[in-house]
Amino acid sequence: MADERLRRWAAERVPELLARAEEEALAEARTLLRDTLVEAALEHGEASAPGAGRRDAPREPPQREPPPGERRQPPSQRAAEPSGEAQWLYAVGPGGAGADPVSITGVADAPVHTVKEGGLTALVSPVPLPEFGGEMLKESLNDLGWLEEVARAHQRVVDDAFERGPVVPLRLCTIYESDDRVRTLLREDGDRFARLIQSIEGREEWSVKLYVDPERLETEAVAHCGETMPDPGLGAGGAYLAKRKTDRFTREEGDRLAGAIAEEVHARLQDWASDAVVGRPQNPELSGHSGQMLLNGAYLVESEGSERFGQLVDELQGRYSELGARLEISGPWPPYNFIASDP
Repeated sequence: MADERLRRWAAERVPELLARAEEEALAEARTLLRDTLVEAALEHGEASAPGAGRRDAPREPPQREPPPGERRQPPSQRAAEPSGEAQWLYAVGPGGAGADPVSITGVADAPVHTVKEGGLTALVSPVPLPEFGGEMLKESLNDLGWLEEVARAHQRVVDDAFERGPVVPLRLCTIYESDDRVRTLLREDGDRFARLIQSIEGREEWSVKLYVDPERLETEAVAHCGETMPDPGLGAGGAYLAKRKTDRFTREEGDRLAGAIAEEVHARLQDWASDAVVGRPQNPELSGHSGQMLLNGAYLVESEGSERFGQLVDELQGRYSELGARLEISGPWPPYNFIASDP
């Protein structure tokens, strides 16, 4: 009897559980898509932006309109949004950092100004709460075109500050109610910001990505190991099974060679760098790259050694180009991947 009640209860809950699982999967997919687009937007900035002399990655991804179901509702259909302004926080540096932002504009085309407290300087700009507060901000984060525009404006300010000295870049949508709230942050987290600034002073972040053509890599892998093709005298059935075996062997050898190349490239670059992190491969449809990405690495390099680091990437490119591998380097970037800057 108890088992029967349990089965009935489970049957009643199945639709609810399936709906919840689908909703969570869609939310996770949307977040992954958004993060990937922001990453691509930050890496492939306009050539006219500050720091245009960098070694840059390929073309930027096109802007995308949000799906119809995610378009923002007209004002008449939304609840009342907050009024007034808040302060968008871009980066924190030592006391003299960004003292003269050179009339640079940030998010929402607002002028950037500084907030100073306890030997630290924060770069901020006002944003209107009707667009950047409450539910409106949550809706806007699903608008990929809006998000890319905001990401570029945020990056422009961080780049400008980074060219002046070490700064701790903050994540998108780090918003405080007022300059006084920002001063409170600098007082309460001053020691942590000071340690982060010290850890990145005199260093730059460089991005290195490794791509391969999987088919060419498999061909090269088989050629190097000398695998023979099936014997035509085996008959139709035997030849089919032998070909299946060869195909599996080819894929495995290609995967093995790909892993070996990625491991060797990362190890050589990591040895030269002060620190290194490996991110997830980017979606080719969003980033615009061709081939299979084997490595998406970020490397913290001493500024004085950045030229030698670039030469090392070129050397590795020459070493593995015959196998169809391609390395792309871009930077220098503010050290986003080497700080824990969430206030």
